[in-house]
Amino acid sequence: MNKLSAERRTAVIHALVEGNSIRATCRMTGTAKGTVLSLLAQIGDACSRFHDQTVRGLTAKRVQCDEIWSFTYAKARNVPPELQGKEGIGDTWTWVGLDADTKLAIAYRVGDRGPDTAIPFVKDLASRLANRVQLTTDGHSVYLTAVERAFGWNGVDYSMLVKLYASDRGAGIRYSPPVCIGAEKTHIMGRPVRRDVSTSYVERQNLTLRMQMRRFTRLTNAFSKKVQNHAYAVALHFLHYNFCRPHHTLTKAAKGIYRTPAMAAGLTDRVWTVGDVVGLLDSN
Repeated sequence: MNKLSAERRTAVIHALVEGNSIRATCRMTGTAKGTVLSLLAQIGDACSRFHDQTVRGLTAKRVQCDEIWSFTYAKARNVPPELQGKEGIGDTWTWVGLDADTKLAIAYRVGDRGPDTAIPFVKDLASRLANRVQLTTDGHSVYLTAVERAFGWNGVDYSMLVKLYASDRGAGIRYSPPVCIGAEKTHIMGRPVRRDVSTSYVERQNLTLRMQMRRFTRLTNAFSKKVQNHAYAVALHFLHYNFCRPHHTLTKAAKGIYRTPAMAAGLTDRVWTVGDVVGLLDSN
């Protein structure tokens, strides 16, 4: 990887953040698979450390959290018996905390869907906030313990949005999610404003994640074979999402001035390029 020019590094990273698989990136850029994986590991680690150092002291108002499913090595039903229960094999969840106003991805974590991931994720989210916020999550029960441990009882204005789904999915929709027939807003602690109880923005970010990362496509053979590579790709995605991708609603509000979530949150004063992301390698 050290032999790659800055232009080749930029081309490889650009291909990855635009939703291409590792092998497609190799074909597009004429780069060996091992070199692409090595670059992904290094840039993913650099993005993770940059996010950890930079995305702090945020004065958010409304924060939304959600989890998105994927898998590594194999889908859970296809994991060999000798590998059952091994960490990083099977179902893999990415937890995301999003600022509903700036659209900034404040915190993220890759792991399982239980308390071992939920608690450190919410603690990390809380550590990046400079003020009391209104928090909305889905109805996943592990959030109850995680939020109380992270913020303390009554330390946040917290509600759950519990969605109700039809039990009968009908025929011919095997790969479609069940139909949502309603949602209940459940008050947990503090004084949340009822009209702001929503997970719509973080769910829309989840769609961006699926569209921009080949590993998250539901029917795919481009899934991560190792959970660490999956985590590197997630770190790269969120750095690019926060700093490089102008958000339509933020740009519209600024009357034609392209703005990224990081700009809206006051973390930078310009739209980053993929070259700027690659430059993180030289600054570490």
